[in-house]
Amino acid sequence: MSRPITLFTGQWADIPLTALLPKVKAMGFDGVELCCWGDHFDVVKALADPDYVQSRWDLLEANDLGCWTISTHLVGQAVCDLIDARHESILPPEIWGDGEPEGVRKRAAQRMIDTAKACRKFVDAGKEYMATKRAGSGKAVVNGFTGSSIWGALYAFPPTNQAYLQRGFDDFAERWIPILDAFEVEDVDFGLEVHPTEIAFDGASMKRAIEAVKGHKRFRIKYDPSHLGYQHVDYVKFIRDFADRIADVHMKDVQWGKGDGSVGVFGGHTDFCDARRYWDFRSVGRGNIDFEAIIVALNDIGYTGQLGIEWEDGRMDRFHGAKESCEFVRRLDFPPSKVAFDAAFDNQAQEAPAA
Repeated sequence: MSRPITLFTGQWADIPLTALLPKVKAMGFDGVELCCWGDHFDVVKALADPDYVQSRWDLLEANDLGCWTISTHLVGQAVCDLIDARHESILPPEIWGDGEPEGVRKRAAQRMIDTAKACRKFVDAGKEYMATKRAGSGKAVVNGFTGSSIWGALYAFPPTNQAYLQRGFDDFAERWIPILDAFEVEDVDFGLEVHPTEIAFDGASMKRAIEAVKGHKRFRIKYDPSHLGYQHVDYVKFIRDFADRIADVHMKDVQWGKGDGSVGVFGGHTDFCDARRYWDFRSVGRGNIDFEAIIVALNDIGYTGQLGIEWEDGRMDRFHGAKESCEFVRRLDFPPSKVAFDAAFDNQAQEAPAA
């Protein structure tokens, strides 16, 4: 059976979940990846209200939708970041507090630990219902960001050196190893969406991040080719290089090599959809990403989890785009073969009863 195709609700959090889920079903999805903002999944309520988690499953069941993962990108971003006024707009008020940077980072770290507990509670409550759905990976996964204290040193001026950068990875390890240990207690994986602004944004930095946390088995990857392609990172090789780390997958597209030649990979401080831009996110199937090669690589590494549509295309109506993206991925996905394609040439195979 092919993999479940889901919609990441992060870009849809302006729509209450009760109103969104019927639309998700009508667009043809098998389920959702619930974000921990808007009213889609509330970590505090999940832990404090004995009825809250079941209420999420009741909504999902009423719409015949599954849920294989939850995501907490916004809070995770604050764990390692150099905090500034921008973070206030994306963080829950109780995490922002008085805005004192170290306090924000510590509260964000605790919320990540709480999210692991909420995820375990959510997954356990939905086991009976999810047994009727496509299997997925069989893992409990929280996806998100880590933030980074050294993203601002992307370009090495004022001059940096490896010791300077290593301090950023050491800071990441100091803050995230206790979080990952808490995920281990709950038997939950954390999937980092490898992404510019995070401690890992390509293959080399991901390898270094894994080394920083001493190969912690709960530190895994939320794979998204759109953040690799325009950097000219080989996003198919990335799957094979990190085959044992990929916990979850976003199907998101991006175009590059466009624009008028005045804006480069760093974006030129332009907005998305500015016609001058070298790169921009696109509806799935309309950009440069080779999704056929991705499906082949995912089959080769034995990935059985969801294919989650993270829909971003500022030039297109989102309902139109999400629906066509779902249809595109469903047509493209295929289960791996259980036999060698030339096995039937063997005489013994011809004599064996058909499976």
